[in-house]
Amino acid sequence: MQSIEPSFHPPIRIVATRRRRRTVAARLRSGVLEVMVPASMSRAEQQRWADLMRARIERQLLRRRPTDERLQRRAESLNGRFFDGRLRWNSVGFSEATTLWGSCTFASGAIRIASRVARFPDWVLDFVLLHEMAHLVHSDHGPAFHELLNRYPLAERARGYLLAADHLARE
Repeated sequence: MQSIEPSFHPPIRIVATRRRRRTVAARLRSGVLEVMVPASMSRAEQQRWADLMRARIERQLLRRRPTDERLQRRAESLNGRFFDGRLRWNSVGFSEATTLWGSCTFASGAIRIASRVARFPDWVLDFVLLHEMAHLVHSDHGPAFHELLNRYPLAERARGYLLAADHLARE
């Protein structure tokens, strides 16, 4: 994941092409923001679109950036939905773990989620977070733990996503 500073100002390359008639598109490519615009667009309009697309990409990157506040809000929401608000933890945050998706220290109530999970869809992040939160109730992976975890409607789908991501990481 590419990290960004509060003011996001990558080099911008405007690509005017005749293939585009009305639409504008942008993407980050090797740290350069490429903005594809119709060839008929004026320079001023191209610059206006470049600024607009820079702001849009910045918002997208900020949403994907791991933050402990994001995890805290998600954990509180999951606590209400799946545990009737009963769970208590001392900390929830991202870690630089490379072999696990997450961890929970049952005794201290510390929940850690691998920062690479922040790039996954929210429903996968929620599943990993829910898995670790379930360890606050059941410290093992026994039947009661899995019964609790399987209440998450996208549990099987999230497991499949994580298996595929794990497989791709090993290739």
